[in-house]
Amino acid sequence: GVAQVREVAGVLIRAAKQRGITTILVGHVTKDGSVAGPRTLEHLVDVVLNVEGDRHARLRLVRAQKNRFGPADEVGCFDLGDEGIRELSDPSELFVTRRHDPVSGTAITVAMEGTRPLVTEVQALVDPTSPGQARRATSGLDASRVAMVLAVLERRAGIGLKTHDTYTATVGGVKLSEPAADLAVAIAVASALADKPVPAGTVIIGEVGLAGEVRRVTGTPRRLAEAARHGFTHAIVAHEPGTVPAGIKVYEAADIRAAIDAAFKVPGRPGSR
Repeated sequence: GVAQVREVAGVLIRAAKQRGITTILVGHVTKDGSVAGPRTLEHLVDVVLNVEGDRHARLRLVRAQKNRFGPADEVGCFDLGDEGIRELSDPSELFVTRRHDPVSGTAITVAMEGTRPLVTEVQALVDPTSPGQARRATSGLDASRVAMVLAVLERRAGIGLKTHDTYTATVGGVKLSEPAADLAVAIAVASALADKPVPAGTVIIGEVGLAGEVRRVTGTPRRLAEAARHGFTHAIVAHEPGTVPAGIKVYEAADIRAAIDAAFKVPGRPGSR
């Protein structure tokens, strides 16, 4: 009950303060990821941490839901391997496939986990459908946003997908729900349908609106700086991206048609990045 939770937590808090030690309480979470039981415990403690990750993937995220003495938008990234969990100073290595030559149906974007930019690969596969309704499947992406992007491609870019099954996914078990991945999803699908790869060294960042416009997303300069640090030389973004780091050329796209055209006209480099 609530009174029991409050009393037990109070005893632990007093003991921690008297002895000057850090106390960690490990509890259960519900299916939606919130702490199970009365929310009294969340109010009493100083920090609430969640360990997130797909059971079939290596990536584990430690995310702060509450921090009484500091920011709550920081994320710790860890790799779950055969020898245990190790910290990832550069987690982008899990989210991008290393290839010698570009492959159609892939696009690179930069996602933000808290204040941390992560270079992430989006993959798409488009295949003619059997008689019946075309299938739409997603993994690691928000299904409703992907459905919206596909509708915008149909209506605003003239790309016919009604007779094709469309599969979209991320690499490494990362989950992308922010709008900044919209443009990468759209270009990955267009690349898969045309069987034409996006040139190596290209990163794609932008939100797609229902009118087909490409909108600027928050933290664009920080995302571009992270892309440049990883060796990317070209970026497709919305207008007015802000400060552009040295070593990367920016293509500003007003709408989804212009972004797709720019993606296939970017001068590519031989081999991988």
